[in-house]
Amino acid sequence: MVSVGAIYSVVYVFLFVAVNLVLGGDIVHHDDVAPRRPGCENNFVLVKVPTWIDGVENNEYVGVGARFGPTLESKEKRANLTRVVMADPPDCCTKPKNKLTSEIVLVHRGKCSFTTKANIADEAGASAILIINYRTELFKMVCEENETDVDIGIPAVMLPQDAGLNLERHLKNNSNVSIQLYSPLRPLVDVAEVFLWLMAVGTILCASYWSAWSAREAAIEQEKLLKDASEDYANTENVGSSGYVEISTVAAILFVVIASCFLVMLYKLMSFWFVEVLVVLFCIGGVEGLQTCLVALLSCFSWFQHPAQTFVKIPFFGAVSYLTVAVTPFCIVFAVVWAVYRRASCAWIGQDVLGITLIITVLQIVRIPNLKVGTVLLSCAFLYDIFWVFVSKWWFHESVMIVVARGDKSGEDGIPMLLKIPRLFDPWGGYSIIGFGDIILPGLIVAFSLRYDWLAKKNLRGGYFLWAMTAYGLGLLITYVALNLMDGHGQPALLYIVPFTLGTFLSLGKKRGELKILWTRGEPERPCPHIQEDNQSVNNHH
Repeated sequence: MVSVGAIYSVVYVFLFVAVNLVLGGDIVHHDDVAPRRPGCENNFVLVKVPTWIDGVENNEYVGVGARFGPTLESKEKRANLTRVVMADPPDCCTKPKNKLTSEIVLVHRGKCSFTTKANIADEAGASAILIINYRTELFKMVCEENETDVDIGIPAVMLPQDAGLNLERHLKNNSNVSIQLYSPLRPLVDVAEVFLWLMAVGTILCASYWSAWSAREAAIEQEKLLKDASEDYANTENVGSSGYVEISTVAAILFVVIASCFLVMLYKLMSFWFVEVLVVLFCIGGVEGLQTCLVALLSCFSWFQHPAQTFVKIPFFGAVSYLTVAVTPFCIVFAVVWAVYRRASCAWIGQDVLGITLIITVLQIVRIPNLKVGTVLLSCAFLYDIFWVFVSKWWFHESVMIVVARGDKSGEDGIPMLLKIPRLFDPWGGYSIIGFGDIILPGLIVAFSLRYDWLAKKNLRGGYFLWAMTAYGLGLLITYVALNLMDGHGQPALLYIVPFTLGTFLSLGKKRGELKILWTRGEPERPCPHIQEDNQSVNNHH
């Protein structure tokens, strides 16, 4: 029997698979609204702005480079430490009253175009221009359509309002303010992406073998009961079926509707308190997942077999093993400690442990009965992913999936329903992340392939699991290649994973002539043990 808590966690995770995304933190912002033209063809790159106040190193801010002007240095050691002065007038729409000698001029946004400010600062002798936005967000500085004088000789950088006002405050206090401007390049491949790939593949591998082992044990038990012609067999099918949840075709289609509603709710209600609610829900599911995996793991050792097979009745939860009762407090403490210290630098470890065990538990409990349901589910998820990452920009003016995954407007470092690893060798820092849905949804197909192989007694090369697992790994690898080619801009992983995984499975089934069985039955035909025994006795008689 599946515990109430396990079903509870399944419900949560099928809400959590609404986020299907790999993200590396984009530092180059592409914008089709602001087309390129000679003199205005730079990428919008993020810029590091470390500051020194009276010779003492102070805060480091992040700005964004303009479409116009020369590109910035990429290495910190080559970036000059330059003094900052305030423009007079502050908007820099007319020639400054103060004389400039290669300083960086700090100006306010407004009253005239960005290129006009940059041209005036350039002619006045500034070495660069910092423009303070009137909002805390960054704004992409472009050339106006009718502007012709865009041959600008100094770099222009936009600063958010809070950063710009801090610098202005120090200047008004007669402090000596100096800064560097540089835009470091992101490494082609970060170790975080390698480990995240291994985590995703390893999670599906473990979950698939656990699911296949459970299915084989249930099949062996049924065969024994059939051989013994047990009267209780009629009841065993119902008991066995309650050990897991099968997805129907209707449920696979409804997934898109439910997940879309949940994603829009996340997008609209994203705030500090709402993320706190998600953290609580994640902890409840994580406790169930961690407890289920620990009990299964410890049960493999002879020391723990007796407490694992001895049960006690607990209200609402029913019969629970003593081993489960023993490990549950540890799981609760683990989840609570993570929730309290989740902003710590090493909290990602606890989040990944809870997330991986939750995913493995779901892939053990939730199953697709045949390839038809799997195809419908992944096809719907494929369209869902593309829509909410790319198409949603037309309605919401931003990618809903990316905004939700990053936890924008929440004051938090992303939502908890993600696996993430810090980008250790990236000068911009941040995390590489992958959504639960990018592991759970294709993982259902991969686990199905191994269950079929074991029940059909196929070897590794002659079965479907090796090819499905390889296809998933390749699909995820292509996703990370696309992520790096897009300068870290979030990618819908299922866009690449689904064609690889589903295409491989369908093509192989068609080639081997087993597609009809995979599509409808989902398991090989097995003759009744009584017929096998009768045939064997007839052969022996002859």
